[in-house]
Amino acid sequence: MKAVTRLAVAGLTTAGLALGSMATTAHADSPAQWTMTTTWSDSIDLIKIDQRWVDTVHRIAGDELEIDFRSGGTLMSAGEVFDATETGSIDASGDWPGYWAGTDSAFSPLATHTMLFNAVDYLNWIFKWGGWDLYQEIYGEYGMVYLPYAVTNNESGFMGGTKIESISDLDGMRLRLAGRDQGRVLEKLGGSQVELAGDEIYQAVERGVVDGAEFAIPGVDYNVGFAEIVDYWATPGWHQSASVFGVMINKDSWDALSEETQDKLKVAAESTMAWSIAWSEHGSTEGTRKFQEAGVEITQIPSEELEEVQQATNEVIVRGACENPLHAKVYHSQVSYLKEYATWRDLSVPFNMSRTMDNLPSLDELEECL
Repeated sequence: MKAVTRLAVAGLTTAGLALGSMATTAHADSPAQWTMTTTWSDSIDLIKIDQRWVDTVHRIAGDELEIDFRSGGTLMSAGEVFDATETGSIDASGDWPGYWAGTDSAFSPLATHTMLFNAVDYLNWIFKWGGWDLYQEIYGEYGMVYLPYAVTNNESGFMGGTKIESISDLDGMRLRLAGRDQGRVLEKLGGSQVELAGDEIYQAVERGVVDGAEFAIPGVDYNVGFAEIVDYWATPGWHQSASVFGVMINKDSWDALSEETQDKLKVAAESTMAWSIAWSEHGSTEGTRKFQEAGVEITQIPSEELEEVQQATNEVIVRGACENPLHAKVYHSQVSYLKEYATWRDLSVPFNMSRTMDNLPSLDELEECL
């Protein structure tokens, strides 16, 4: 197991976690007990994904496992849930893998991409092209099992008080942006990345600390109040063409469950992932309508300019891959999927479910990084 910098986990095991978070093997007539939290507070709609999975588990395995689910921030800060799950201070936590890219950059493509996968691509890759095993390998380095249980399509884009109509408008802008690779791409385009927690974005935009910000999909962005403080919204959300969410589970807690119960948790994850696509796309539709009604001006970057973003993305992917062989392994798997899937995907245009794209990161260069 790799050593991870502890984020004051020791101090967390006193009052709030004295509830007995580590799973215990269930007696014949009583379910195992887990404590689970998430990176999302009650004010951020992404918590609904975690709640959906917990509710599904209780419906199909409630006599085998009871999960005491706590909203983000009630037991610890979002940045502390990784270490707390790894050490067993809690049994599980919902997350977005990109938050842990500072621990290992391989987490970044497990979470999202700039200008690469859409939601269906992640779904395909996870279940049929080797993605599932890579989640287990990378989280397994830290004593955890991972169940990806949600995928959303591209995020809203940048919102703020400055209109963005062209990629050239990004030059000199300070933008809230999550993700290591995303920040590197923005830097190539002339902007600078400001990293802020989700709960800090509203005030930063309102006070002009940043020129603009991205956060999530339109429905989530509207419900956190962005329409109250922004005048402009630039689409598409090229910085995150899709996003994956899931639950990281302490390995000892997982192993204490029967194989049958483990299978039910996987089924609950698959069910939640199917639901998440419809939930997020419906929310994006409703959110867009509400932003329009609020008078926010929506602009769209010309498609020909997105080719510049694609080229910058390809260079950043290869650069990151050559810094970390495990990072290269994930991207090599994902680009290989895109090349293989193109055999059918491109024949099914315009009814295809994946992006049709010819300009991909070089597989040869990624192999050299391996």
